[in-house]
Amino acid sequence: MNEQSDLQDKRIQKIHSKLVGGIREYMTMHGFKKTVIGLSGGVDSAVVCCLAEAAAGRENVLGISMPSRYSAPESNILAAILAENLGITFKSMAIDPVYDSYLEILEEHLGKSEEDSVEIHHQNIQARIRGNILMAFSNKYGHLVLATGNRSEAMMGYCTLYGDTVGGLAVISDLSKTDVYLLAEYINRDQEIIPTLTIEREPSAELKPGQKDRDSLPPYDVLDVILRLYLDEKVPRDGIVERGFDPGTVNEVLRAIETSEYKRRQCPQGIPLEDIR
Repeated sequence: MNEQSDLQDKRIQKIHSKLVGGIREYMTMHGFKKTVIGLSGGVDSAVVCCLAEAAAGRENVLGISMPSRYSAPESNILAAILAENLGITFKSMAIDPVYDSYLEILEEHLGKSEEDSVEIHHQNIQARIRGNILMAFSNKYGHLVLATGNRSEAMMGYCTLYGDTVGGLAVISDLSKTDVYLLAEYINRDQEIIPTLTIEREPSAELKPGQKDRDSLPPYDVLDVILRLYLDEKVPRDGIVERGFDPGTVNEVLRAIETSEYKRRQCPQGIPLEDIR
């Protein structure tokens, strides 16, 4: 192992320890003994679930898969495998009946147009149904809902208010997508806990047919570097372009950061990582 790789491993280990400690401290401070997490079959929710299990113990973690008609069949399977590997309680609740009820009520006034605004609205409905289900378990049993969005998505506004942003603590909201993958590999360092397919599959919100993150966001290996330069190193727009990044992409990222600030102000508290990010 070379020196750079060793430093990277130590950094990810520190991040893991800080996030686990942050969850445990937050739960103790606010009187929570159990957590609930929406499991999508994706890497973000898988990592958050593993951190929760490490912080609270497997007997205190509930994972809920909430597939819709747009969810790939393997998403629910991967969520179930993760839960089994961790030994946590797992439930699967299909949201199509609730989603159809929403559309039936709302389409009388919103119509059935295929315009982007209506399509996005329909996507947001799914996210908010899931948020409501998680909060229902929280209200009933006193579980702490852990939000699973990462820093890359949050800075770009690639999230739904009162949907996937719902919760008491946003565990990885200060962690880039690139580092989410590194953390997943760290969690799997001794054995496969997060299914390999979860890590390898292309990221998708699965809110419409064929949806991929790359349809709405720059590639994460590009996005995360721009975010680091702009937010952490305070490099201005022109300085980022001078480093070889496409001006249009840089403009897109900086504009998204500015216009999505209102979302971030309403998101749950996160666990700061600026000292080790």
